[in-house]
Amino acid sequence: MTGRRRLGLIAACATLLAAAPLSAIFETWTWLFQSLLAVILIAGAAVAARTLRFPTWAQTVSMVVALALALTWIFPSGKEILIPQPATFTHFADLIRQAGEDTRSYGVPVPDRDGLQFVAVLGIGAVAIVVDLLTAVFRRPALAGLPMLAIYSIPVAVYLDSVPVFPFIVGAIGYLWLLVADNVDRVRRFGRRFTGDGRDVDVWEPSPLASAGRRLGVVGVLVAVLLPLAVPTVSGGLLTRLTQTGSGIGSGPGGAGNGRINLFAALSGQLNQNTTVNIVKVRTNEKEPFYLRFAVADVLNADGVGNTAPRGDSLSEGLPNPATLGSSERATYTEYQAQIEVSDALRQSMLPVYTYPTGVDGIKGNWSYDDGQQVIYSGRSTTGNQKYTINYLRPRYTAAQLRTALPLPENNPLYQQYTAAPEDPVVQKKVDDLIDGEDTDYDKVRAIYDSFSSENGFRYQLSTQNPANASEIAAFLTNKVGYCQQYAAAMTWMVRAAGIPARVAFGFTRGTALDDNTYQITNRNVHAWTEVYLDGFGWVPFDATPAANVQGSARSSWAPDVERPEPEVSASTGAAAPGTESSTAPGRAERPEVANDGATSAIDEGVVPDDGSWTPLFVAAGIALLIALLLVPAFLRVLLRRRRHAVTAGGPAPVVTAASGGISDITVTTESTRARQDAHAAWDELLDTMIDFQVPVDPTETPRVTTQRLVKDTLLSGDAATAAGLLGRAEERARYARQPLQGAELSAALRQVRAGLASTATFRTKVRASLLPPSVLLSWRLGITDKSARAAEAMARLRDAASRFSPRRLLSRAR
Repeated sequence: MTGRRRLGLIAACATLLAAAPLSAIFETWTWLFQSLLAVILIAGAAVAARTLRFPTWAQTVSMVVALALALTWIFPSGKEILIPQPATFTHFADLIRQAGEDTRSYGVPVPDRDGLQFVAVLGIGAVAIVVDLLTAVFRRPALAGLPMLAIYSIPVAVYLDSVPVFPFIVGAIGYLWLLVADNVDRVRRFGRRFTGDGRDVDVWEPSPLASAGRRLGVVGVLVAVLLPLAVPTVSGGLLTRLTQTGSGIGSGPGGAGNGRINLFAALSGQLNQNTTVNIVKVRTNEKEPFYLRFAVADVLNADGVGNTAPRGDSLSEGLPNPATLGSSERATYTEYQAQIEVSDALRQSMLPVYTYPTGVDGIKGNWSYDDGQQVIYSGRSTTGNQKYTINYLRPRYTAAQLRTALPLPENNPLYQQYTAAPEDPVVQKKVDDLIDGEDTDYDKVRAIYDSFSSENGFRYQLSTQNPANASEIAAFLTNKVGYCQQYAAAMTWMVRAAGIPARVAFGFTRGTALDDNTYQITNRNVHAWTEVYLDGFGWVPFDATPAANVQGSARSSWAPDVERPEPEVSASTGAAAPGTESSTAPGRAERPEVANDGATSAIDEGVVPDDGSWTPLFVAAGIALLIALLLVPAFLRVLLRRRRHAVTAGGPAPVVTAASGGISDITVTTESTRARQDAHAAWDELLDTMIDFQVPVDPTETPRVTTQRLVKDTLLSGDAATAAGLLGRAEERARYARQPLQGAELSAALRQVRAGLASTATFRTKVRASLLPPSVLLSWRLGITDKSARAAEAMARLRDAASRFSPRRLLSRAR
């Protein structure tokens, strides 16, 4: 194998080794096997293109085509048969969009999601092509380290803790292997190495200069590794600030450093999935539970709604009792218990719990509690396959009690943090009009809450928009079309504009009731709502999204369904019972029906299966198409052979007339012209047969010398040797004689020569001559080279013509 082809294979292996750091991101090794298939196809296409001596652009195209075929076979859309179709590329775009949502919805290690795996295979395949071109074509292997380093930068950017060092060592070994292979190939191409005294030096024997270079390299690596450890401010660098802090739309719960799910992106992605997935099963002794809650978005600015990083103590230190909190001393509490089972389909670092948890038992991993955000979070563990029990308190209060809440002073930290909102005159005027004449904070909130009704033109419509920002919230208030994330963000903005603390909560609605105490929650139950802080009562939930459009929706007496407002209890009837005015008293009419929302009843059943009856047919058709494509060269060779045999069939011998002087007259007839053409066709077939059976062809030889060498080198004897001599004489007469050879059975002679060559050839040579005839491949390569040269000449002529064009000449002629 030549140097460039060998370097191409080494470049492919080095690319796979450089992809080792991705093992820290994915949970399983599926991505590696898929990437291995893609890189093998790319390397095979590169080797084949270089074997056929394709130009550089053709080599690049062949590798790109191989990558496209690999992606089509690994990630089919179901509408193609091996060859990519327009629907295939649409499917690829959907996978890329899905990967964008998954990067904001999952934490490392991520599960086997098609979108993430597609992006990984696509990236590794693209890097393999670039590394191959830099190494084998442009002979710049040192630059190949840049795309290989790009792979390593991915886990560095997203990994929560320090990146494992072993995968980096594996990738570094691949890069060093690439450099050494290129160096050895250069030495071999240059010649043999000798010392000053004439001693022969082996290729692998180190030189003093190489030893010095290795020492410098070791020192450089040690400095690069140890110096950051000695600098205490390295964690405050720009990369740290970009990847571990910040708030707003782009950050997940806990910020980008601790969060593993972008709230709005995950909400949009879950609600817009085509399938229904069971993710949580809850069993609680509370008859009318409210929503499971896992995160809040408490930052509202011009960029949108985001969240700050949660901060708190470990669960091992216990949870605070909300009854002892000064912010909730005016509410009464009832304690309940719930068993929560999370499937592997939900992998995030925020734990689904009910409001005011007082104890968590059975949770695996290291988890902490932020009593300000009231969320349980982890920097390393995820919720996948978790089973745990929580004890929680349900606050109870009435609308009349909430009206007694006094406004917070402006110097209160909660007021300052949770009333910040973008300046928008249109929104502010709308809020001022709604709260005009309302005296209490609760009545102001109710006025804003009641405005999100169909009577005011608001309509629920599912969308796949990106997380809402300030301008989109304003557009929602104008267009009045959206779903829960727009409703929650818009109400939060408007409540803050009224000078009342508010934030967006994320979690799940109650889901589907399997029995009196058990609820099945699917991805359709992902939800967002508003929490308003009222002094003395803490964070009070308000769900402005229309209840009819939310599966498992719950409403309360202080925040009823605006489409069906409930009458207030009159003072003459006395105080209502806690159960009717509690935070979880939506009434039986709004209790979720005993159904499955399109999903199965058990978590283990997961995604609703799709009918795949067409898959075997597509697979069989794909295999048949692949076989047909592989047989194209053999088919073309058979057609060409038959055509040549047909025109070389023998005919009657010509009658030669004698002229005065005894010399035969030269009579140019149709028969003689046909005889010359037949001889040339037979000779071309003989040369192609020699190429197929790997017999060297020298175009400088005469036909007689070629046939003599053919007989001698391939040990032809008997009829095969006689037939070879006949073909040589026919071609020689057609080229040089006045009268060509006519009446000979050239077709039969060709069959005898082919049979003779086949009898002396190896099995591998015969199989290759039948299935992948080298003569056809050679003609393709020459044709591509010729067309490439013509295209280059045409471009050169066009470039010369463009260089001779001068606008000044046109101006001078115009004058």
